[in-house]
Amino acid sequence: MKNAPVLCAQGLGKVYRRFPSEIRRIASWFFAIPPAAENWVIRDVNVEVAAGEAVAIIGENGAGKSTLLKMLAGILQPSCGSLSVTGRVSAILELGMGFNDELTGRQNARHAAGLMGLPREHIDALMPDIEAFAEIGDYFDEPIRKYSSGMQMRVAFAVATGVRPDVLIVDEALSVGDAYFQHKSFARIREFRRRGTTLLIVSHDKEAIQSLCDRALLLDQGTIVCDNDPESALNLYNALIARKEDTSIETTPLASGHMQTRSGSGEARIEHAGLYDTEDNRLETARVGQTVTLRLRVRVDAPVAPLIAGYMIKDRLGNPVFGTNTWHTDQAVVEANPGDVINYSASFNLNVGPGSYAVSVALQGGETHLDANYDWLDYAVLVTVTNPDKPRFIGTNWLAPRINCVHKTQQQRA
Repeated sequence: MKNAPVLCAQGLGKVYRRFPSEIRRIASWFFAIPPAAENWVIRDVNVEVAAGEAVAIIGENGAGKSTLLKMLAGILQPSCGSLSVTGRVSAILELGMGFNDELTGRQNARHAAGLMGLPREHIDALMPDIEAFAEIGDYFDEPIRKYSSGMQMRVAFAVATGVRPDVLIVDEALSVGDAYFQHKSFARIREFRRRGTTLLIVSHDKEAIQSLCDRALLLDQGTIVCDNDPESALNLYNALIARKEDTSIETTPLASGHMQTRSGSGEARIEHAGLYDTEDNRLETARVGQTVTLRLRVRVDAPVAPLIAGYMIKDRLGNPVFGTNTWHTDQAVVEANPGDVINYSASFNLNVGPGSYAVSVALQGGETHLDANYDWLDYAVLVTVTNPDKPRFIGTNWLAPRINCVHKTQQQRA
């Protein structure tokens, strides 16, 4: 049973209007005076987030991600629509937002905690923990203007998470930190999640999104174009990044609940993709370590030079397990012409752990699909891997160990 929503937005929109003069702008508050121009940054956003849910917001630069987060955090007022948020909200948005450059880190931390509604006695009790978590030493009592961006982020995160919030909103500020503090921050976020905190996060870190989030909202030009599991949303995002004027994008719901994305300009197209055993039987279930062959049949509809084929195996969370293409194996088709049919086969041992896996396949004009994306198909092949005949093991890979154990008793050693 799904928890009750702690955040509900209906018809949410944010528009910036430009008027030819300040007088006309002020007059528009009282009279129906049309603006010279309108820029809708967010338009008609409808979303509910349940208690304890973790939701990523993804999209290209300028898609409206930060504006949406600011409205959800109560920093920006929407131009239209309704928004309700239940419980204590902590937000880490633009780096240094709300900090005074002339105040010390400690003074800024006190001020920020006060704005969160914490009483003075509570702030006094929290300060040692905030200082310890930030780990910036004597700089905590130096003016913020002396801080690096990473140090500012440390203080901002330590304050925002000093008390576990009901809703934690995080923009891309965490990306400026060093690797050590990023791991430390995400460990705290995961702990909050286990204790019921609702998370809204904007990040370009695909692995973080897949490991932390239950679902992802994909924004494109201010509207939500996908609200699905993180892998499905990230696949569509990947297609949007490679989008050109002549590129089509198709989405198809699958029985598994995922959304299959297909994109490309169509000069070459994948007609068939399948996984087969050594006796040419098509596989939906395979064994750990089994020898399998991935087969692709490609039809060429327009001249391409070169033509590169590739594949990527992903686990159930969408994390890459293995991927390569014929650019890296020096097997590019130098030139292909309309009517050509090309058959590819890639044989390998399926040395992965038990679980479900998906294979994405692609045809492109260079090392990556950003050079030229002819056809990209996610969830082209789905396979379940079982372990009926190998010793039990933990992990995502089968490494076929050879363990040598030499045991000498005390008597033998004597």
